[in-house]
Amino acid sequence: MERLVCYSCRKEYSSWEQIWRCSCGGVLDLEYKTKFDPERIKLKEPGIWRYRDAIPLKHDSNIVSFSEGFTPLIEVETGNGSVLIKQDHLFPTGSYKDRGASVLISKVKELGLKKVVDDSSGNAGASIAAYCAKANIVCDIYVPEKTSPGKLAQIGNYGANLHIIPGSREKTAEAVLKAAEKDYYASHSWNPWFFQGTKTFAYELCEQMNWMIPDIIVLPAGHGTLFLGAYIGFRDLQETGLIKTIPKMIAVQTANCAPLYSSYLNNLKTPSRVEPMETMAEGIAIAKPVRGSQILEAVRKTNGEIIAVTEDEIRQSLLKMTHSGYYIEPTSAAVIAGAVRYQSENRDRYPKESIVSVFTGHGLKTSVN
Repeated sequence: MERLVCYSCRKEYSSWEQIWRCSCGGVLDLEYKTKFDPERIKLKEPGIWRYRDAIPLKHDSNIVSFSEGFTPLIEVETGNGSVLIKQDHLFPTGSYKDRGASVLISKVKELGLKKVVDDSSGNAGASIAAYCAKANIVCDIYVPEKTSPGKLAQIGNYGANLHIIPGSREKTAEAVLKAAEKDYYASHSWNPWFFQGTKTFAYELCEQMNWMIPDIIVLPAGHGTLFLGAYIGFRDLQETGLIKTIPKMIAVQTANCAPLYSSYLNNLKTPSRVEPMETMAEGIAIAKPVRGSQILEAVRKTNGEIIAVTEDEIRQSLLKMTHSGYYIEPTSAAVIAGAVRYQSENRDRYPKESIVSVFTGHGLKTSVN
């Protein structure tokens, strides 16, 4: 039986309650007994819903899906060697956020809600807007004024009510929290159901590797929706006995906005206060990650690391990938820059270690003339 549990005070709620945050202000996690049968999975179509038994939705009729998922796993040359890359920029809306949006909006539909709000630097807003459009659910998306024009157009064209907020990313978060006092917050960072979708990254990866795991996983860490989702997924697989250990997890931030990197260096359990500077990697420019303590905990538990990459590293990574034929957005290039940095700093272990990373978002979202 699933239940929502507060990470801070441990208060419990029914999974049928229309809540996204604990009464104490803490984040909620979904706890339940995962079912996972590889033989049943083989019989199902490729996509995140092939793992239906491990996604705690009551009725199939509530599934909102574009047949997303099971993205290709390819070997990509980085300049320091090669890494395996999950091509999550090939999702229907152009980013991995579709993993979380499909499950979250399916749960919204199951709860009988008719309207949601969300805030985003672009990708999550586009994803929530698309799935709400398919489910005929009204959505209001709040975005910072510096959001890429391509992402703004995408969100608007899905029919969402777009609210462009002046000032920082944090100002946008403040605006949506005000709106969430009245309407359900379909947040990719606060809402625990979103992570029940992003955890499928780990499921897909392990299945594609014949139920083996890589040594190293390199993923972005703004709000940590993919990072924490993957951690939850690997933990599920470990608890069901399909894998013995969880990979070493490397979280990548931009040096211009790195509250988790600062905490990692100082062995702190909560995100540090930082003054964010402008960065190409808008998708991970989060000064106050609401699940920052959970990200730091996952890094510690997997003997992982946090890497902060510079604007020059991001730019060079973007050029390297696009000139190799992979059209990705700058935030995605930041993640690959983190993988390159890890390779260069651990030449004694590479190429003995297998490394997996991800293309998080498509370059067409941020194209300029």
